[in-house]
Amino acid sequence: MSAADRAAIRAAFRETSPDLLAYFERRLTDREEAADLLGETMVTAWRRVERLPADVERQRMWLFVIAANTLSNHRRTWQRRLALADRLRDHLAVSTPVSELGDAHAVRDAVLRLHGAQRELVMLIHWEGFTIVEAAEILGLNPSTARSRYATAKESLRAALVEASSI
Repeated sequence: MSAADRAAIRAAFRETSPDLLAYFERRLTDREEAADLLGETMVTAWRRVERLPADVERQRMWLFVIAANTLSNHRRTWQRRLALADRLRDHLAVSTPVSELGDAHAVRDAVLRLHGAQRELVMLIHWEGFTIVEAAEILGLNPSTARSRYATAKESLRAALVEASSI
C-alpha cells in the first residue's frame, strides 16, 4: 500500500466515520455493537484500499456500501444464531421444555458452555451450515472423531437444557 493510499483512506475515515457511526446507531439498539461494526467497516475498507475512488464524494459512498454490507453480514449472523437455537431446541427436544422466553438464551448459553472443540463443531454445523464431515475437515479431525464429539456435545446440550428447564 502506497503512502498516498494510506493518506487517502485515513482522510476518508476522518471525514466519514461520524456519519457511519450514526448510520449503525440508527439501525442497532446497542451503541457498542454499532462501534464494533464501524471498526469492521474500517478494516474491510483498509484491506480494499486499492479500490478507493479518487473522488471524495465517491469515497464516502464507497464506505457506506461497505458499511451496508457489514450490517447485512451482522444481521445474517444474528439470524443464524437464532435459527441455531431453534434447530437445537427442536433437535434436542426433551420431555420438559425450556421456558419460551428463555429458549434462545438457554440454548446459546448451553452451546457456549461446551468444551472448545465441541462448541466449535456445533457452531460450524448449526450456525455455518456445514455437514459433520465438512466441519471435521475444517477442524482437522477424522470424520468419525467429529461424529463422536458431536454426539457427546448433543448429550451435554440435552442435559444442560433439561437442567435449565427445571430451574
